[in-house]
Amino acid sequence: MTQPQQDVLNDLAPTGKLRAAINVGNIVLAKAGVDGAEPTGITVDLARELGKRLGVAVEFVVFAMAGKVSDVANKNVWDICFLAIEPARAAEVEFTAPYVLIEGTYLVAKDSPLKTIEDVDAAGIKVGVNTGAAYDLFLTRSLKNATLLRAGDGSSMFDLFAAGQVDAAGGVRQPLDIYAKAHPDTRVMPGRFMEIRQAMACSKGRFAGQKYLAAFIEEMKATGFVAEAIKRHGQAAAVAPKG
Repeated sequence: MTQPQQDVLNDLAPTGKLRAAINVGNIVLAKAGVDGAEPTGITVDLARELGKRLGVAVEFVVFAMAGKVSDVANKNVWDICFLAIEPARAAEVEFTAPYVLIEGTYLVAKDSPLKTIEDVDAAGIKVGVNTGAAYDLFLTRSLKNATLLRAGDGSSMFDLFAAGQVDAAGGVRQPLDIYAKAHPDTRVMPGRFMEIRQAMACSKGRFAGQKYLAAFIEEMKATGFVAEAIKRHGQAAAVAPKG
């Protein structure tokens, strides 16, 4: 990539540094630092590389869940973020093409009569989700018969599930797999209800910044940077195809 023009810097680093929103609620992409240390993960690596390209320092603005990131879009809290592409969010931010693809699926009790993804969307079935997550937005649009229950602040869909308030917990496959391994009375369904397309984004109307980010993401995929980051952090995500 060429040296960024001033309009790109104005869009992506208006304060002289790159403020990168990092969602540590999705462990596939990032994890919180220990004892005050900076977060780690695929998105952290991408943000650092972008900072190098822009020639500015990177400041991480850490969020517990994706919904909190999108809640403050265009409020001058962050300059770039990493979110799943969703129509509701596209009204608030300028997305790149996706850099990784991950699966949204369900966790159920081991002896649950729910066997397939399609079984879940039935009258009387309750599904727990994290508020504002990509799968919350998707299931809000797509479920016709089941009822969604959203976890409150400080809690998660796992809390709803453990308390017996829901029949299934919807979420990203990898965290569900980890939970199921620690709780042998549960299982994760095969298949998926959605493909979660994770992308970079900047605030709405920052077109020079979005164009630069779009080219940056394509280069990071093409050069193997994203694939290497996935491997380095031991994750099971797929590199998204060329945008």
